[in-house]
Amino acid sequence: MKKSAANILREYGPFPGAERVNGVTFDGRHVWFASGDRLNALDPESGEVVRSIEVASHAGTAFDGEFLYQIAEDVIHKIDPKTGRILSTIPAPGNGGDSGLAWAEGTLWVGQHRGRRIHQIDPETGKILRTIESNRVVTGVTWIDGQLWHGTWEGDDSDVRRIDPETGEVLERLDMPEGTGVSGLESDGANRFFCGGGGSGKIRAVRRPG
Repeated sequence: MKKSAANILREYGPFPGAERVNGVTFDGRHVWFASGDRLNALDPESGEVVRSIEVASHAGTAFDGEFLYQIAEDVIHKIDPKTGRILSTIPAPGNGGDSGLAWAEGTLWVGQHRGRRIHQIDPETGKILRTIESNRVVTGVTWIDGQLWHGTWEGDDSDVRRIDPETGEVLERLDMPEGTGVSGLESDGANRFFCGGGGSGKIRAVRRPG
């Protein structure tokens, strides 16, 4: 396993009225982050929040190229980002114990924090298609270039790790500074990860290796 210190490129926030960052995603232009009672669109160049959608947002957030997906307690809402309207709702596999959320291969990938696993689910029905076991608490989840990465956060220790999507074996690990948690995770499609910072109310851009 390759191990290195996370290279934090930039910090955003905290943001007015957003005490926590529960999930993050990226639509190619804005970083959307969940803050409990709304989804917020952050311009990563200016660092400003440019709009918000009032919707329950308790954990992971994902974007499929057109629509947002948001974990709200024990369900996942599909949301039109243009109107803010909830289009459909499916059950979340962890029944309230869900954490990260990602879109890849036409499906949703849902982290379970205390369950220490990641489920691939059908975005129409919520049916579990397969499950990957992890040996750490799972927070955010993201796919980039065929690689599966997830955040972990236990006590004061937190990292971003790449795992084998077949076996769950840890292949690479980026250790965050002590006391710097990862509550949500998304790739920008290039050389950055956006990491939610939980109760710090911050989002951190971390360099993706390679």
